[in-house]
Amino acid sequence: MILVVDCGSNKTKYIEQIIDEFMDVKPAKLLDFETNLLDDVQGVIISGAPLLVTEINMEPYLEKLDWIKESKVPVLGICFGHQVMGLLHGAFASKMKEDRSWQVVEAFVDSPLFNRLPDEVEMMEDHCETISIPFGFELVASSDACVNEAMQHIEKPLYGIQFHPEISGNHGRIVLENFVNICLESR
Repeated sequence: MILVVDCGSNKTKYIEQIIDEFMDVKPAKLLDFETNLLDDVQGVIISGAPLLVTEINMEPYLEKLDWIKESKVPVLGICFGHQVMGLLHGAFASKMKEDRSWQVVEAFVDSPLFNRLPDEVEMMEDHCETISIPFGFELVASSDACVNEAMQHIEKPLYGIQFHPEISGNHGRIVLENFVNICLESR
């Protein structure tokens, strides 16, 4: 079972629909999140959110998601989830040019998240902020619009992507299916 933490994005339902094709989904709202929801899950996806990390007090969100730092199960952060994962590990957030279109994302590091995909794929963006590469992570993919499109922890099963695979067609579906496979292999 994969826990999908809904941080308020109107795209979260698409994450749940795609994951449900491969594995049971356990939905949860971020504001109602308690760590006991992690019991008996094989992985966690943290959704995007209609929030700007550079303009709000992030402390309540960082406290709610602090467990990510010690997680034994794979975690995938998408957009806001990616940014929070980075902030929890010492990344810096900054504003960038608004990007709400398709971008060519180039993967240049081997990552199980990008298995079965070409090195360059088009993915849909929906953000106006970015994060630096946090301590303990490596940069996996970039685009012309955003340096940190994808990152992974060097030792732990933690993955972050700035783009939205849930609305990126077949290539995005493959990214989410790859995350399911990571969860299944880590049992």
